[in-house]
Amino acid sequence: MNARKIIDEATAVIFDLDGVLVNTAIFHYQAWRRLAKQFNFDFTEVENEQLKGVSRVDSLNLILKWANKEVPIEEKEQLATLKNTWYLELVENMRNGDVLPGTIDLLTYLKTTDKKIALGSASKNAVRILEKTGILHYFDAIIDGNAVRHSKPDPEVFLKAAAEVGVAPATSVVLEDAQAGIEAARAANMQVIAVDKSHVLTNYNARVNDLSEILISE
Repeated sequence: MNARKIIDEATAVIFDLDGVLVNTAIFHYQAWRRLAKQFNFDFTEVENEQLKGVSRVDSLNLILKWANKEVPIEEKEQLATLKNTWYLELVENMRNGDVLPGTIDLLTYLKTTDKKIALGSASKNAVRILEKTGILHYFDAIIDGNAVRHSKPDPEVFLKAAAEVGVAPATSVVLEDAQAGIEAARAANMQVIAVDKSHVLTNYNARVNDLSEILISE
């Protein structure tokens, strides 16, 4: 089944944020890399790929593990806050319309076809990013890192999103760019469209390079 058909048959569409709607992934990478340098650890894009869809605390724990660095819990909280401060400095430079190709067209199409639109993201800064880029008003529900206890691949974020907009998980479709997110959607009994330009993801129902391909797919 192609992406357009999946979208048209769904009652709710749930979006991941980073790498799907906006390109803030580079901001995360820059902030984590800056933090890792404090441990004399050369944090590369290869490691960064493994942090996609992972919470801030779990990401920090992975970086500390890779750097062979142990720190007390209270220091971890300080480090996570510091990283987020650096990340938000980059986010504040975003402007209205700073979204990935096809985002506005797809969100507009979903509104005109009366689909429920939700966000299911590990980001704790999702609302601010949606505000800065001018797309907050499209969403009927926002479930972010502030609203869940378990990170992807746990299905909690997507199950809460479906519940918030009042639809069954089986009638929802998720758009994801991370394997952890795909597994979370699968565990929630939802269909998945992978936003995967690099052709590295698996276990999805359909794949597109970016959102602009969905409305032109037949």
